[in-house]
Amino acid sequence: MKKLLVFGLLLSGLMAATEPQTPNTLTAKEKKEGWKLLFDGKTTNGWRGAYTDKFPAKGWDVMDGMLTIQQSNGSESESFGDIVTDGEYSDFDLMFDFKLTDGANSGLKYFVVEQKPKPKGSAYGLEYQVLDDDKHPDAKLGRNGNRTVGSLYDLIPASGKKANPIGEWNTGRVVSKGNHVEHWLNGKKVVDYDRGSANFRDAVALSKYKAPSYNANGRFGEAPRGHILLQDHGNRVYFRNIKIKSL
Repeated sequence: MKKLLVFGLLLSGLMAATEPQTPNTLTAKEKKEGWKLLFDGKTTNGWRGAYTDKFPAKGWDVMDGMLTIQQSNGSESESFGDIVTDGEYSDFDLMFDFKLTDGANSGLKYFVVEQKPKPKGSAYGLEYQVLDDDKHPDAKLGRNGNRTVGSLYDLIPASGKKANPIGEWNTGRVVSKGNHVEHWLNGKKVVDYDRGSANFRDAVALSKYKAPSYNANGRFGEAPRGHILLQDHGNRVYFRNIKIKSL
């Protein structure tokens, strides 16, 4: 009887250890390590529209533990607008889950500065590309695949990546410490660079970010701190498990 009890306790412990974590929650270990949820799965607390002090009145929704942007006309930040975190961040470890629909385009930006005058499209910042590589034409633009999912948009292509099929969840991660930044996709590092380095500035000079408007308030992508941004690019995309830890 004692052996059966011990076996039962071991089995229940093993099952608890292997059960998936509830979305939009933190484990005791994560809390101890300093992780903070940027999305609680129920409200839009901690977020607002870019260049405004309010959350968009329409377009962005919270449903079934997901933060989602509605399908519109495929334009960049013109239908409902991007959303940004209330807080600004410099050294951080950021994780987020995203799920794409067919042909969808979006992005997560960091070191976002709401410079004035307001640009026509999305607020300026470094972008972790969120894209259906097979069906969205942007995947074939830029240089060497630097507009595909997981890439540093228009600057550095993601290498050795493995994205899950459309309709399934992917986990993105951005780690920034000092000037060093990494992009991760589904547990694998796919981008590695240093902001402000010669290589980084060379990439900027070959990108759309070389335009004077992107550099009017300092070199593009080199702000010391900035907001996290989720992009409205006119396509339905889902986000959850958005969390950050200061480093």
